[in-house]
Order: sequence, then C-alpha cells, then structure tokens
Amino acid sequence: MKIKKETLRLYAITDRSWLKEGETVAMQVRLAIEGGATIIQMREKHLDFDEKLRLAFELKAVCSQYGIPLIINDSVEIARLSGADGVHLGQGDTDIDEARKILGDGKIIGATAHNKEEAVKAFEAGADYLGSGAVFPTGTKSDTVPLSFDELKRICSAVEIPVAAIGGINAENVKRLAGTGISGVAVVSAVFAQEDIRLAAENLRKLTDKVCMEDK
Repeated sequence: MKIKKETLRLYAITDRSWLKEGETVAMQVRLAIEGGATIIQMREKHLDFDEKLRLAFELKAVCSQYGIPLIINDSVEIARLSGADGVHLGQGDTDIDEARKILGDGKIIGATAHNKEEAVKAFEAGADYLGSGAVFPTGTKSDTVPLSFDELKRICSAVEIPVAAIGGINAENVKRLAGTGISGVAVVSAVFAQEDIRLAAENLRKLTDKVCMEDK
C-alpha cells in the first residue's frame, strides 16, 4: 500500500515505561495525535500476546477516530487480528513478502534499514516505508548501531518510498537532519516521556515539518 510522505512526518512509538499514575497508553496516544502525530506504532515488547492484542484493539479505536494509521511492531499476527493498518518489521522479523501474503495489499508494511543495501532490498521486497537509524544516541534500545547522515542520505536517495529517521531524535537536534531527504522522524521519549505530551508533539511536528519542507 503506497503511503504519502507526510504520513511519516511525526511517527510516535509507544512505550509504557513512561506512563504516569492513572494514565494509559491509549490516553497518551490520543494526546500525541492531538498534538500532531501522523502515525502511531505500538511497540510493547514486554506484554504477552493477549495483552498486546487487547492494547492493539484499544489503540486502533483511538487512531481510527482521528484517521491516523496504527502500525504494530514485529507481530504480523497481532496486526492481522486487531485490524491495525500495518506492521513494522525489523531485520530479524517475518519476511516482507510473507507479511504481505498474510496482511494483503491494503495494509502498510514498514521495514528497518540500517544502510543503503538493506534499504534497497526492503524496497524491492515491497516495503511501503523505511525506518532508519540510529541517527543520534538513544536510551530506548541498547542494540542500536549509529547511522551517519551521509548513509541516511544514500538510503533516501536509493528508494522511492518514504523514510523516517529514528534514534535519539528530539526538539533540540531534529534540525540537524535537514538535507538528508527524510520524510519524517520516529520518536519515543521525545513525545511520550514529556510532561505535556500534546505540546511536545505539537512542537516537534512544527520543527519536523520545517526540516522536511526544506528538502523539497
């Protein structure tokens, strides 16, 4: 399924470790969308299958209210059962062509690409967008490999699908991504760890819009 570049502009990825007392992931997602998030990914690795499925249904309901796509991290089966809009696959996850067979042409399939070669391979396999990083140091994942701005440029130039930069991106450093050719940024703590999630998303969206518009 082809998606517009603007769909990736502010890609908010959930993380329940930032939940405040009395807050739910669904509440956080609603605030992020109201602030300007353009796509949501559910990434809750520590939940069991049933808990993930329940949460996926909750988040799908919220996202549908705003017309925002919900992507499930890693699990094609959760994406299929919940009616989510798509799945994001890492290098060690289900093959893109297998995911396409299960989910069909109407769903979004994203893929992780750490270099130009992985990007081209994912594009040729039928990925609809790429997530590439880590462009900055990040505390969210411990196994990330740094991705240079030059390699990010090569990735964006090598494929005809949108690319979201990921890894340690925040309101202070996002401007440094200008000129790389990205369509947007994928973030976790820059939105969900902030005291005011809606305001954080709004500020980051404005900055990212400017970064991406400069590349046109």
